[in-house]
Amino acid sequence: MIQSVFDDGSIAMRPTVIEVDLDALRDNVARLRERVGKTRIMASVKANAYGHGLVRTAQELLRFGVDELGVAFLEEGIMLRRAGITAPVLVLGGIIGNQIAHFLEYDLQITASSVYKLRQIDETAAAMGIRAQVQLKIDTGMGRIGIRHENAAQLFDAMQEARHCDLRGVFSHFASSHDPDKSFTRLQLARFLDVLEYFPGNGLPMPIRHIANSAAVLQHPEATLDMVRPGIILYGVYPGPAVDRSVEIRPVLSMKTRVVYFKVVLAGASIGYDHTWTAEKNTRIVTLPVGYGDGYARSLSNHAEVLINGRRYPIVGRISMDQCMVDIGQDSAYTGDEVVLIGGQGEERISVEELASYCDTIPYEILTMLNTRVPRKYVCQGG
Repeated sequence: MIQSVFDDGSIAMRPTVIEVDLDALRDNVARLRERVGKTRIMASVKANAYGHGLVRTAQELLRFGVDELGVAFLEEGIMLRRAGITAPVLVLGGIIGNQIAHFLEYDLQITASSVYKLRQIDETAAAMGIRAQVQLKIDTGMGRIGIRHENAAQLFDAMQEARHCDLRGVFSHFASSHDPDKSFTRLQLARFLDVLEYFPGNGLPMPIRHIANSAAVLQHPEATLDMVRPGIILYGVYPGPAVDRSVEIRPVLSMKTRVVYFKVVLAGASIGYDHTWTAEKNTRIVTLPVGYGDGYARSLSNHAEVLINGRRYPIVGRISMDQCMVDIGQDSAYTGDEVVLIGGQGEERISVEELASYCDTIPYEILTMLNTRVPRKYVCQGG
């Protein structure tokens, strides 16, 4: 039974598509494995796997050798379980009490970020007759969720009192591990290692320790510990322009569309909402069926370029919700010609980092903005 129009091969779909290169994804996992050795890898697949498609990307990452999955919210974890994924899944974000039963029902690891939350989890697990799989979150300087590091022993004590919880791990998160100035990251790591001395100090086995995100994997190998939590580097994008590129990675995602309209615009005529671009001379304009409703940001207007026939051409005028225009000068393009918005064509490439620079943002935002109404196509040459 067809669940979505996007699954119906009998319908000619809109020409805009996101391609996910599974060969590149596999290679990135392999390079990461070389970097961390036998250390466990928890792949971050939150936010629709950074725009790559949650379920399919998670399945492929597990096939390529990651050990666990990390998501931000309960519903992401449930989607993975309903898709048949049985690997360990940690929901990294904060919770509210009425969600706990659903965590237990779907065998999802829960982040306990305070003594109060941990007691709620224990009470719910007792009522349901199920053991909760818990990870404890320590705030070493990020300031979002987690018990402050100086109070961590209170949470550890509460864990020893819990009768219906199994401790799966203890973790924290770096605030600036991508920064060339490594001092604060080193301070956070020192705080984390210090609070973990509670366990051997009380004759208890050390739980799985993890704190390293993508940037820390690249430039803080001392933070590898028992497990790492890479995200953006799995998808072939570096987390910052100045970060150590100690792991070679390949971009996984491309965004493509096709020309749907061609016209000649006369000198002095404007294009798009608010007349932000006016032709200085007679020129040729093509229209693309993609816009900010697809996650191709409005702030790219009059800044970004696209690739047609292996050449760069500028986006002109305001990007609309569903369409945008490109100035091809005196060159030729025809309805149906492929246009690359992210990715390579010929010798040229439009990177996620390039688009992020035009929007004064970070590559993470460019990827996670890509709307689910754009179909994902998974391509693989290597089997």
